[in-house]
Amino acid sequence: MGLRINIFFFSTFIIFCVIIIRLAVLQFVEGPTLSEVETNREVKNVPLAAMRGVIFADGGEKLAYSTPVQSLYITLTKEYTAKEVNKETGKSVLKPEAQAKSDALANNLTAAFNKYGSSEAKMTKEEVIESMDLYFKKFQGYTPRRIKVDLSQKEVAFFMEHKNDYPGLEVVEESVRHYDKDTVAVQTVGYIKLYKFSNSLAIYQNIINATKNTPDPGLTYKDDEFVGFDGLELQYQRELRGQNGYQEISINAQNMAEKIEKVVPPTKGNDIWTSINKNVQLKTEQAITDQINWLHKNPVLGKLHPDALTGYAVAMEVDTGKIIAMASMPDYDTNVFTTERLDPEAWSKIINNYQNGTINSISSGRSGNNLDSTVFLGSTIKPLSVLIGLNEGFFSTSTVYQDKGIAYFGKAGHETSVRNASSHVYGSMDPARAIEKSSNVFMVDKVGKSLYLKYQDKGLDVWDNYMKQFGLGVSTESGLPGEQKGKVNYYDKESNGSTQAALVYASFGQQGGYTALQLAQYASTLANEGERIKPQLVSKITDPMGNVVKKFSREVLNKVDFDQAYWDEIKRGMNSEVSSFNDFPYDFARKTGTSQQVAKGKLRDNGVFIAYAPRNNPKLAVAVIIPEGGFGSSSAAPVARKIFDAYDWEYGLDGVPKKSLQTTTPTDGDTKNKTATQ
Repeated sequence: MGLRINIFFFSTFIIFCVIIIRLAVLQFVEGPTLSEVETNREVKNVPLAAMRGVIFADGGEKLAYSTPVQSLYITLTKEYTAKEVNKETGKSVLKPEAQAKSDALANNLTAAFNKYGSSEAKMTKEEVIESMDLYFKKFQGYTPRRIKVDLSQKEVAFFMEHKNDYPGLEVVEESVRHYDKDTVAVQTVGYIKLYKFSNSLAIYQNIINATKNTPDPGLTYKDDEFVGFDGLELQYQRELRGQNGYQEISINAQNMAEKIEKVVPPTKGNDIWTSINKNVQLKTEQAITDQINWLHKNPVLGKLHPDALTGYAVAMEVDTGKIIAMASMPDYDTNVFTTERLDPEAWSKIINNYQNGTINSISSGRSGNNLDSTVFLGSTIKPLSVLIGLNEGFFSTSTVYQDKGIAYFGKAGHETSVRNASSHVYGSMDPARAIEKSSNVFMVDKVGKSLYLKYQDKGLDVWDNYMKQFGLGVSTESGLPGEQKGKVNYYDKESNGSTQAALVYASFGQQGGYTALQLAQYASTLANEGERIKPQLVSKITDPMGNVVKKFSREVLNKVDFDQAYWDEIKRGMNSEVSSFNDFPYDFARKTGTSQQVAKGKLRDNGVFIAYAPRNNPKLAVAVIIPEGGFGSSSAAPVARKIFDAYDWEYGLDGVPKKSLQTTTPTDGDTKNKTATQ
């Protein structure tokens, strides 16, 4: 009995000794290491991209939208990424067991993709290995890697069923962006790009700076999420993007994931409702394409115009500022931008016309002799020239001028002459008739020369101030990214020779290059008798539940106060002869223009046209530009006629939509008519 008690106490003593020794080891030997591990154990937030909001046309058609897809991600553990230093090269390489593990996973995934995926979405083992980013060239160690997007239903079922066989793999719902296949106002809608390739834009630089010191998981962007890069996609990036979700992932001292602690789902972005009418837009696009083809095959004044390759048009409601159509042609299918890598062949086809020529001249098309979309105004400036002359007191509405077909300016004995188009002589005319007949010599004698005589060199500042009040040489305030203010070259004394020459040529539209949107706003300002209003491309923003978040209404940017008699005079004068409107059922104000610019050593004629209808109760203002299209009456005006007709059908220039009076819709009412007509 005594022996058993002694053995019991001895055993107890030994156990206590072992415990004490173990505690000592933990405290003095392993303690610092364990403390370091605990200290280095962090929680990282990994963003989950939200589904992007929809961009709608005015009638509810989806111009840009996202659809949910299932993607396969892997969160790497050290068994896949353990590394050692290669003794021969001195470089870090995967350990043999990690290499074998990674190769086995890549082989298994490739086999599954080939067996259960669609034939168009096969992946090679090399592509899978690249997506895994085993050497952390693209991502942090703890960041989940996207292996494949848009899994088939069979692939999803396979990976969900065999989840335990693939530790670290996860099927995640994401979204893919799509654009209307009818290519509706594509340069206006814009396109998307991967965030990691978008840091050149100020908006994303600001986001980087804002989240650098105080990171908000919902605001943090994923490198592989798509973001707006141009057009409305960029302008309304914050509204369309929504709120990212995130995963809280605990990581170890080696910066590798341990486990997912928490998941906060993303919130879908808001929807943007544009003012673009899809039917009017498609008819506008087709009208430009048809007219360009017509100019290639039909002589105007005995001449074909094969170098007319591009065209631009904007239709803007006079009373609201809503942009009903905005066309920059040729256009393209924006869906080329929805993949991670833009196909080089697709890029080569759109590189010269992927941006919006109605607001800028960069990568937005070129005519045959390399003229861009910001051409001189030509005679479309003459209503404003007359307004300036009247307001400055150079003449009155009852002044009678003798048009002799030629005017002179410059020093005595060294005069330079200016003639009317086709050397026409118009005889007696008042200011309204000078606009109607497009008299260059009236503008030279009564406006250009008079400005110089009154103000000398300061005359250019006076001219420039008038231009800006009508939206020429300043931003239209549309908010579209990349909008240009136009090309103000009348200050270039070296090119013009003198201040007087600059004012003379500006007076009849051979100075200053402006965009189609600026011309539409200018025409709208004439129609509104001096009220310059902001172009509105978006009517409202709604949340994912359809609730209105914000509405947009008419906004006056500035007001020009002229005598009512002056407005009546130019309204009466905007009466150019345009055969394409012979059977137009409305009285309307219009002005044709043919601006001349030197390209490749020769003067080239650009077609320009502005109009608003009806004349006395304006509803719609239209501007059309056809570089190298010849006379505006023959090139640009026919496009405008089709735009007015399309608007009349949809909305009614008299307030009554003509489609409401018909029992059937014309066959080309909703789609582009591919047959060229005149």
